Amino acid sequence: MKKQSKWLMLVGLAGVLTLSACNSGSGSADNGNTENGSSAESIGKQVNHEIIGIDPGAGIMKATSKAIEEYGLSDWKLIEGSGAAMTATLAKDIKAKKPVIITGWTPHWMFSKYDLKYLEDPKKVYGEAEEIHTVARQGLKEDEPTAYEFLDRFEWTSDEMGEIMTAIEEGAKPEDAAKKWAEDHPDRVNEWIKDLKPVSGNKLKLSYVAWDSEIASTNLLQYILQEKLGYKVTALQVEAGPMWTGVANGDVDATAAAWLPLTHADYMDKYKDKVDDLGANMTGVKTGLVVPSYVDINSIEDLKK
Repeated sequence: MKKQSKWLMLVGLAGVLTLSACNSGSGSADNGNTENGSSAESIGKQVNHEIIGIDPGAGIMKATSKAIEEYGLSDWKLIEGSGAAMTATLAKDIKAKKPVIITGWTPHWMFSKYDLKYLEDPKKVYGEAEEIHTVARQGLKEDEPTAYEFLDRFEWTSDEMGEIMTAIEEGAKPEDAAKKWAEDHPDRVNEWIKDLKPVSGNKLKLSYVAWDSEIASTNLLQYILQEKLGYKVTALQVEAGPMWTGVANGDVDATAAAWLPLTHADYMDKYKDKVDDLGANMTGVKTGLVVPSYVDINSIEDLKK
């Protein structure tokens, strides 16, 4: 009897251990499915059907609203905010290894800091690669030929801009980061100002949108115009509409923050006869929907799943 009881106890214990192992394995499988942005839930449910955007006046917000319509994403919401709020959300979710979808653009320091990817856009709602143009008020060439010629010559690469953006993101003041870049790249600065005659305190007004890329470029322009060409420069941070309106009305002398042909297409169509387009100061820039690389989707069409 004692042997039989002992045998029954051993059988019961083995059953308990088997069930525990099965439950443990099931839990591990669930955890594996939720790591790195992969889950049995749809991507929409994981992110509450939210796309984290920036300021409502930005062209990328209009393009994203169009993308929601074109791709039939009726359950999705575009969240308005700012560039800083967007990158803060991105940082928080990446730290937690959670999926997140943002409106993104390059050049931007976040692509250097994080492993990110653009979602494919088969309908080309965001268009092909864009350019950043410098746009001046009519009459600037005659009124301030030195400034006009400098702005016309100014062009640089996303890698060069990235040096300033990264320095700012790491804590440097924008004006200090721009100054250091100019001091570290005298040959580039000299290409832009060669043979230009400095002025004596002439006033100049620039405008720009509060994007990290435009903060970098405008602070660099302001530094060179003031320290190398003798201007007294006021730089106004505004939204896209006032930026274009100011140049078109002649209240602002120039902006180096015009994204064309898509992002600011409406403004260019409206004001093309009232501004002087000096051409691209940077080529190969891009906008679209961006996710961390660990998120297991590759196309905007995947948001419908």
